[in-house]
Amino acid sequence: MKKLVLDFPIQLQEAIIIGKNYRFITAAGEFNNVVVTGLGGSGIGGSIVQNYVFDKMKIPFIVNKDYFLPTFVNKKSLVIVCSYSGNTEETLAALYQAQKAKATIVCITSGGKVAEFANKKNIDCILVPAGMPPRSCIGYSLVQILYVLAHYGQIENKFEAEIKRAIKAMTEGEKETQKKAAVIAKKVFGKLPIIYSASHFEGVAVRFRQQLNENSKLLCWHGAIPEMNHNELVGWRDDAKDKAVLILRTKEDYERVQTRMEINKKVFKKYTSTIVEIYAEGKSYWEQVFYFIHLTDWVSVILADLRGVDATEVKVIDFLKKSLSKI
Repeated sequence: MKKLVLDFPIQLQEAIIIGKNYRFITAAGEFNNVVVTGLGGSGIGGSIVQNYVFDKMKIPFIVNKDYFLPTFVNKKSLVIVCSYSGNTEETLAALYQAQKAKATIVCITSGGKVAEFANKKNIDCILVPAGMPPRSCIGYSLVQILYVLAHYGQIENKFEAEIKRAIKAMTEGEKETQKKAAVIAKKVFGKLPIIYSASHFEGVAVRFRQQLNENSKLLCWHGAIPEMNHNELVGWRDDAKDKAVLILRTKEDYERVQTRMEINKKVFKKYTSTIVEIYAEGKSYWEQVFYFIHLTDWVSVILADLRGVDATEVKVIDFLKKSLSKI
């Protein structure tokens, strides 16, 4: 897993090449909505893109993480199907529904049943390299979603230059990133992590949580500000020495959100001494996003080492899939 984390900038470079070279079967058209359907490591890219397009797209953009698509999906919908393996049963169910609804479909996968179905039905299918854990391939799927949206005229292609700058920054700052990750991991070791971020970076917070779940084999939770100020903050009233607060921040966070974060810290400090603020580097959204992802991925694998667990194995998920296949 460490090699996969280390090679993340290379993955992004490859993702750009794949996106630029893909030739779409269907031309741009008018849509009433865009739906990304996918789960886990295959779906989190959609959540992060959702944060990005919040103030850029003029039609609804939603991320679906279930067997069923919303009933509003029809021939005026663009459905982006994300399944790294190509065999995710929930995503396959949604794909079949999208086809019945006559939606415009684009699949992003490494193969499997998704690729087979797309080939049979003459559906756009962007193939990415196979053979890796889905959670380690976020760069491939996320970048392809952006190219799909650009192809269909939903966003401008400003992201490409930002991603290239992010790649350069990550490569040049690799040693420092690993050092920071090691410091954070040591502070979190032996505690239950709680991740907070501004709403427009909630996708990144979820990604961090999922990496701690799968790589570090840890339970944890996340909250977004300002929403958590209206509910979860009330739960901070008991001793929490066994918990570590990790706050994802940028200097560009909305000023009222930054004020809330400072007030929240005062509350947290009454119950835990472990509060870690992680500031993103970079000026653009994608530079900051990929800095967060790369740094926190390192935190998760270093924590795995500290806990003496294998960051790659996901036996309990394998057990779940085998059990489901028998029913």
